[in-house]
Amino acid sequence: MLLVYKILWLGYTERTDFLQILTKKLWKGEFKMMKNMSILNKIFTRNVLRDVVSARENVNLKCIVQQYELKNKSYEDLFKHIYDVLKKSYRNEYYYKNTLLNKLLLGVHSVNTTTALTELPIANSKADFLMINGKAVVYEIKTELDNLERLESQINDYYLAFDHVAVVTYEDNLEAIEKLIDNLKKPVGIYYIKKNGAISTVKKPKAYRNRLSKETIFSILRKEEYQSILMNYFGSLPKTNSFNHYSECKKEFLKIPIDYIYSNFLKLLKKRVKVTKNEFSKVPAELKFLVYFLNFSQEDYKNLDFYLRQKCGGV
Repeated sequence: MLLVYKILWLGYTERTDFLQILTKKLWKGEFKMMKNMSILNKIFTRNVLRDVVSARENVNLKCIVQQYELKNKSYEDLFKHIYDVLKKSYRNEYYYKNTLLNKLLLGVHSVNTTTALTELPIANSKADFLMINGKAVVYEIKTELDNLERLESQINDYYLAFDHVAVVTYEDNLEAIEKLIDNLKKPVGIYYIKKNGAISTVKKPKAYRNRLSKETIFSILRKEEYQSILMNYFGSLPKTNSFNHYSECKKEFLKIPIDYIYSNFLKLLKKRVKVTKNEFSKVPAELKFLVYFLNFSQEDYKNLDFYLRQKCGGV
């Protein structure tokens, strides 16, 4: 209030100069905050973790150590501290993905019976998070940092390859998302992540197979995967040269009933990720998502454990 009175009592020229200075100061503060958050975005990445297990210096980690004055803490403390900052102030996509992996894959299911995939290309979209056990559910994430411009097209794309789709968001976004989904007339699930990190269910997704596309599923499968389906169904592969092999395989693939394709499609996707349960269980919760998708060796687990116990002093 005193600041307002001060501005009102100033003459026009003085007021203009004062407001310009104030704006610059505010902008510098906002820019500094944005810069800090952009650094946080670079910490929970595959490149950082690869540097960690390879004992290579990482400039972003070095920056964080200096910025948050964590020199007497362990690197595990550093990751926990930064993750807590994300949780409280900057819930980015990594925070949402890691929460889903910890709460659903590890909390409800098991790495022995369930497989998660991420950034799976489907038509013109990429699935943020996909979980497969007896069924497959695509989770499209809409954080506090996202908009809903592409949500309708993303959902429609996901139904080309999977029969269960859900949106994961934050509480203040629910009304807009429910309205959009109601207009789609499809049984899309809705979940939101509370401020304390718990996942709350608005409605669960239901099976919807009207849009399943053999072409889309074929495009997702790797060569050895679609060949496996062809061999199991026909007993042999098309007799053709290497140049025409893909197109001939696709032609035969499209003759197979969609139900047979879909069930085998899920079985093959489940095999894409393998983790060592005993070693993976020792990984801090804040890093679970990254480690799960990095195909860690026993040596990688040992290197990560050693690194996390070291004191911060410049990476």
